[in-house]
Amino acid sequence: MTYTIPESTLIAQGAEARLYKGTYLGKSVLIKERFEKNYRHPTLDTRLTKERIKAEARALVKAKSAGVATPTIYLVDYNRRSIFMEYIENSTTLKAFIDEHISKKNDVKDLIENIASALGKVVAQLHAVCIVHGDLTTSNILLKDSDKLLTSQPSSDVSDQFIAIDFGLAKTESTSEDAAVDLYVLERSLSSAHAELPDLFKIIYRSYQKHFKNNSRLKEIIAKYEDVKARGRKRTMVG
Repeated sequence: MTYTIPESTLIAQGAEARLYKGTYLGKSVLIKERFEKNYRHPTLDTRLTKERIKAEARALVKAKSAGVATPTIYLVDYNRRSIFMEYIENSTTLKAFIDEHISKKNDVKDLIENIASALGKVVAQLHAVCIVHGDLTTSNILLKDSDKLLTSQPSSDVSDQFIAIDFGLAKTESTSEDAAVDLYVLERSLSSAHAELPDLFKIIYRSYQKHFKNNSRLKEIIAKYEDVKARGRKRTMVG
């Protein structure tokens, strides 16, 4: 298939990739372009990059089929080391939403409960089909209608407002320990980004267990999580 890449605008740059906003087939798209790693042999770098792009695309599609909203993929271009995916208009990150509407504010207990419960459900849906995200943070969850979230009733399921993004470190065939590490990464990220909300992970974890349907696998993940957490504490103590 021959196509022309339209003019695009760089909107972010991380350690692994650049993100551009552009258009493709008349649609607004986010273009994720992975860097060349000059310290690697070119052949090896090309192969590894292709594998990571495949894994990310596979995770996005598999997550959507499991009921978790993700950006729609329009094109995977291995030659340009890029994925063209849906650009989510009028969205904000969950981190930005929490910082603006929850942190250091009173009378938001119900909103915290709704958000944390929804996030626990989303993570459970991913882990139930053996997807681990690899970088679970509130910066990697988009809200597509924050005003609706603000007016949600107590105990509402607002998970349909969440869109999971940035599956660049994801695995689609994972172990119970992988899932446990995913949970631990989330817990640590919350303690750093939202230290003023110490109960946030507790609510997420409770919801995660509620929505995880495979009890035997859940028990394995919980046991592994406690082990991972204990190892993490030990590393912190010894430095």
